[in-house]
Amino acid sequence: MFPVRTALIALWALLPAAAQNSGEVRGSVVDARGGEGLSNVVIQLVGGAWRVNTDATGHFRIPDVDPGDYTLNVSTVGYHLVKRPFHLDAGETKEFEVVLSPDTFRQTDTVEAQASPFDTARQDSPATLVLAGNDAKNLASVLADDPLRAVQSLPGVSSNNDFDARFSLRGADYSRIGLYLDGVLLHAPFHMLQGQNVQGSATAFNGDMVEEMELHEGAFPERFEDRSAGVLDVHTRDGSRTDTSFRVAASASNAGVMAEGPLGKKKRGSWLVGVRKSYLQYIFERTFPSTTFIFGFEDAQGRLTYDLSPKNNITLYILESFSSLDRHTNISSLGINSLVTAGYHYTMANLGWRYTPTSKLLINTHAAWMREKFDNNNPTDLPLGAGYYGEWVGNTTATWMWNAQNPLEMGVSVRQLRDQGFSEQYQTGAVAPRLLDHFDGTATRAGGFAQQAWTAWSGRVHLSAGVRWDHQSIDGVAAVSPQASAVFLLTQATRIQLGWGQYVQYPEISLLTSPLGSRGMLPMRSNHAVAGVEQRLSDRTRVRLEYYNRADRDLPFQPLYDPRLINGKLFVPPANPLYLNSLRGYSRGVELFVQRSSANRATGWISYAYGHTGMRDGGEPAGSDNHFPAEFDQRHTVSLYLGYRLKPTVNLSLHSSYGSGFPIPGFLQQSGSLYYLTNVRNELRMAPYSRTDFRVNKSWTHDKWKLTLYGEVINLTNRTNYLFDSFNGYNSKTFQSSVTLDTMFPILPSAGLVFEK
Repeated sequence: MFPVRTALIALWALLPAAAQNSGEVRGSVVDARGGEGLSNVVIQLVGGAWRVNTDATGHFRIPDVDPGDYTLNVSTVGYHLVKRPFHLDAGETKEFEVVLSPDTFRQTDTVEAQASPFDTARQDSPATLVLAGNDAKNLASVLADDPLRAVQSLPGVSSNNDFDARFSLRGADYSRIGLYLDGVLLHAPFHMLQGQNVQGSATAFNGDMVEEMELHEGAFPERFEDRSAGVLDVHTRDGSRTDTSFRVAASASNAGVMAEGPLGKKKRGSWLVGVRKSYLQYIFERTFPSTTFIFGFEDAQGRLTYDLSPKNNITLYILESFSSLDRHTNISSLGINSLVTAGYHYTMANLGWRYTPTSKLLINTHAAWMREKFDNNNPTDLPLGAGYYGEWVGNTTATWMWNAQNPLEMGVSVRQLRDQGFSEQYQTGAVAPRLLDHFDGTATRAGGFAQQAWTAWSGRVHLSAGVRWDHQSIDGVAAVSPQASAVFLLTQATRIQLGWGQYVQYPEISLLTSPLGSRGMLPMRSNHAVAGVEQRLSDRTRVRLEYYNRADRDLPFQPLYDPRLINGKLFVPPANPLYLNSLRGYSRGVELFVQRSSANRATGWISYAYGHTGMRDGGEPAGSDNHFPAEFDQRHTVSLYLGYRLKPTVNLSLHSSYGSGFPIPGFLQQSGSLYYLTNVRNELRMAPYSRTDFRVNKSWTHDKWKLTLYGEVINLTNRTNYLFDSFNGYNSKTFQSSVTLDTMFPILPSAGLVFEK
């Protein structure tokens, strides 16, 4: 009895000593974008059985940890895995502040300063929407994994085509929207088929390299050039300066590898490299056997960044992409002018230099080169068309903070362009082909801008005004374009935003030098006006109502291209209808949306847009009705997006969109199931477009790696949506016409895996 009692007393005496020898690990986890505390994050000590989740404020605490060597693993779905090795002494309390970066954000140990998730770095654009982080990744879809498809879900944007990454904005087609990548305006950065009437495309740059996208929907600043409807400003991310990591991704549509890490022993820079290859064409061949244009693609891209000194930083971004088509398996059923093989090759290099000689002056300079080549061949390997586009770009902007709140920004740009190509058609038994179109020319486009911002009344009023000058060498037209915006904070939660601007966009060289065009064609011009009121319901929730009006003139158009009826008689178009600056019009409407932006719990928005885009053609023949809705006029658009991190390892997202339908282009009317020529342009409309996608992201974390499974169901309700493909001709006596409508995605499951180490 005595030995047992003695042992119990000794054990009891040792318990406080053991407690004194144990340590504690605690800390917080925050989001790199804005510093929001991240709840529901897994905290694990590798080397022991300790595992907890962060609380609602992002804090964690692990008591009674034995002394020793450990690795702190911090992980949750949608974020890069963070590993922190450390040693814990007896009785020591180790405290960590961990910064988690979204998968599409550069890995960093610091928090990006952000006053609000809804505010942009520059408050000079009254109608700007920001898309980044997990929202951009979830909306890109597993099947396509395309950043521009994420943009299609934003308010004011319309896209009723499942096969096309391009989109329309407030009734304007994509050619009038400027796509900027790291400060450089791009021409056609897509995987696509050029020189053909094909409506399919995929974005050439990798979405996993995109850090943030800003969509400027109206009255945008004059630092953006040569576009008349809107701007999408895309920023790619740097590689990690802390650790080297690898990501291997595979899905139903493509596979890729991405690697990144620090550059040099002192880690003064970083590198990031990604390679992708698509096999979506094999899925389309089985899912859509009637689809004739199924192309595959592959691309490689990389980004280097390096600090030459504390005041000098350089970056180099390179993109190389290929798209190809091969229809030899169907060659027996194809005609002499059918496309059998095609290729599109896009290359871009962008060298950037950021220089900060003083704390008040920032200078950004870019020198870029881009090239596009395409060729199309018929069943006998004869050319149907080919082309080359090349561009050298140089631009410099300087920002002078002459005081803390009133920056002056100035910039100049020079673009040297070259464009040449042809298209032709063959006749059975004919010796030579018929030349349909050809173009060849060079041009220099130069421009500059100046913009001043003012802040007054303790930050309650923010004003910005700027002016731009542009010139093109071919038509010799110079243009001056002013812009101004204002933000009034009525209260801390209520603000009014106003904006007005004029914009100019020069015609393509392919149009200026074509026999169908003219070297004297005028640039397109637009006047924008926007007015918005926004109410912040909390730090991360807002309601916004915006009115917009855009007036367009001198748009290039072929008034005599389409057959029609004039005073009951058939009008037959000429063989080579000319382009004229005959089109002018307007786009006006309202947009209402409610948005919550948070790294925890629910995030997303619901939006409704009403718009009306009308045109008037001054080149119509006498007797024609020259007023008509634009081809991308969509009266009603609804978009719903909801994301929710259900558990540390599970994220759910749902996206649903509705569009009331674009007009069917041309002079057509319908009687039952038959189409006939009429005297009114764009009178018929496609049926409404509706699609709902559901996505689940599930992750597993090991001591040294992380695996994420992406599952998605496209068109969850299996709705049949239609796409206008082509006008196929008419009967000159009965006026009955033929058109082709294609169906788009049925219900389609897709899955993908990402392995990260």
